[in-house]
Amino acid sequence: MARTADKIIGAVALLVGVWGLAQLNAPADGAWAQMPGAPGRVRILQFQTSVGALVAGQKAQLCYGVENARSVRIAPVRERVYPSPNRCMEIGPQHTTHYTLIAIGFDSSVATRSLTLPVQAAPPGNSELLDIIRLTLSD
Repeated sequence: MARTADKIIGAVALLVGVWGLAQLNAPADGAWAQMPGAPGRVRILQFQTSVGALVAGQKAQLCYGVENARSVRIAPVRERVYPSPNRCMEIGPQHTTHYTLIAIGFDSSVATRSLTLPVQAAPPGNSELLDIIRLTLSD
């Protein structure tokens, strides 16, 4: 009987010791420490365009980066996107466009970020310019 009691006391002491060590390593906010290799909350690392504005007909790069994401969606992009820490795709909007990146984490957390790419109308081409000149001269 004494042997069983010694084992129980030893097990309790071991548990108290492990608990104490865990408290020393716990984050200040009281959240439990994350296991190495386990995914954390989803995070957007970057979401930007290669230019601040463009003219209709021009192309730009739309770049994004996420971590701990299970899935990613960029509205209104139709191209397939996937979780990546650094990926760019070519875009060529014909009018000012508002883009929204939505990333869903393994823990079902959601992160979003938006940007707007201003697009100016293309300057008139030669034929359009000639039509404007003809109309002006005929008046």
